[in-house]
Amino acid sequence: MSKDHIEQKDQNTSAALLLIDVINTLDFKDAELLARYTEETADNIAALKKEAKSQGLPVIYVNDNYGLWQSDFKKVINYAAEANGQHLVDRLEPEDDDYTVVKPKHSGFFSTPLSTLLKFLKVNTLILTGFAGNICVLFTANDAYMREYDLYIPSNCCASNLEEDNEYALRLMEGNLKASTEPSTELNLKELISKANDRQVKTAYEG
Repeated sequence: MSKDHIEQKDQNTSAALLLIDVINTLDFKDAELLARYTEETADNIAALKKEAKSQGLPVIYVNDNYGLWQSDFKKVINYAAEANGQHLVDRLEPEDDDYTVVKPKHSGFFSTPLSTLLKFLKVNTLILTGFAGNICVLFTANDAYMREYDLYIPSNCCASNLEEDNEYALRLMEGNLKASTEPSTELNLKELISKANDRQVKTAYEG
């Protein structure tokens, strides 16, 4: 990625879109429960990603490494596609100008360079999407909240094995982490970006 491209993203917005574990093998206990929701949710995420990129938001994939410690992200994609995740790869495979971060545990911040990347991009606001809402999205949101990020977690862009578990996680994130959970179809990205940029200016002035 060129330096000019990075600087353009930095200047346009202080928000970023995170896609959590969307490159997924769906090869684990009770995966068939989650699989019921992945196609519709992935389509919603893909639509949000397209809109976010049109507004200049950086897109960051934060994904499990599935134990492939010596692999690059392309191999993780191939591994997922060869398992049960081809439909997710078809809908959500990263583009050349997207960022990728692999994680060893549930939270996208644990033992990863995500914090450093977000600081480099001067991001203060995160839109979180992905699987599963009650595990990796929730854990990542919790760590983001403790790092004082403003959070948006569209209800139609994350899914869990059970719908009631996903709804409960969304309530937790809205109530305890001050996250907005309105669906992506009601998310005003221009307003979100303006708010994030205003916060950036205010922070710089106070600093």
